[in-house]
Amino acid sequence: MIESMQYSEVPQRAREILKDFMPDEQKIKERVGYFESVQPRPEDQDGDTETLGGVEYTHHIVWADGDFEQIKWHYVEAGPKDGEVVVFLHGVPDTWFMWHNQMSALADRYRVIGVDLKGYGQSSKEVGDYSHQGAARQLMAMLSKIGIDKFNLVTHDRGSVQGDYITSEFPNRVLRYGRGEQHLFHFHPDLAPQGPILANAPWSGKLDDAKKFAIWLYTWVTKFPIPDEDMIRVIQEFSFPEANKAITRYFNTMSFRQEWIDRRRRLLGSWTCPVLIMQGYDSKTQPREFYEDARTYIPNAKDVGVEFVPGGHFWSLESPKETTAAIERLLKM
Repeated sequence: MIESMQYSEVPQRAREILKDFMPDEQKIKERVGYFESVQPRPEDQDGDTETLGGVEYTHHIVWADGDFEQIKWHYVEAGPKDGEVVVFLHGVPDTWFMWHNQMSALADRYRVIGVDLKGYGQSSKEVGDYSHQGAARQLMAMLSKIGIDKFNLVTHDRGSVQGDYITSEFPNRVLRYGRGEQHLFHFHPDLAPQGPILANAPWSGKLDDAKKFAIWLYTWVTKFPIPDEDMIRVIQEFSFPEANKAITRYFNTMSFRQEWIDRRRRLLGSWTCPVLIMQGYDSKTQPREFYEDARTYIPNAKDVGVEFVPGGHFWSLESPKETTAAIERLLKM
């Protein structure tokens, strides 16, 4: 029963971190000033290309069924068209770009696809179903439309919540699941203050300044600095019109507690493909102690591994080579 579920006790090491949990506002102010000159970038058109890490990426715009009408999806891909597919999903405040280092490293062998989740980046921000389960089904409809049947799935943060539903509801389509930086079996609300912060953002104004919010979040939960050029692009990706409004719909549709209950009661037991849990070694909101026994929590998967990547929450940009190595491990499982 839901009523009998107890929150996990936060490890003492993590409790010490919680004593000085929120970011230094003076540091935020300095960082905002440092990136003051950053301006939004124009939206990409279907077929546009850009080169990152020596790899050419193609931007795509596609419309697929959802919310009784059509949903606009923006995704970026690289690599051989006939290669095994790896789909990448991001979290807050990101887009496909958070994975660009890993996508570039894999593009010589794999067809890599980075998606802007609904409500983010250049994908649709219209009203509709913002439950993670509903959004995941809509995402799968888009992948079907572009001819993607079976694929490896790599996710981070809020993208992992949708990944949980995809891996549960479409077990014959997910080859392997690389799940990053999200509560799994254990949970305590002290570790998820961003839930109510973002749910209340339309009234508190927390997201009114997209640049400041992106800087605030990255300053708060990173362990290692990321290159300025990456931070500039992060800011620009979060600054597309209405993204700061649309993502709050997720947080007002489903709480962290509801996700946790659904995961515990039915999702974890339904995953059957190989699973690699990827977490930041020094993640402030995801104590590594919670993931050491992941095999126990995912009993029916073909294989379960755990990889602690150096860094805080945004390790794909903090430790790009180590993140790529973790994904390479996943693809061999």
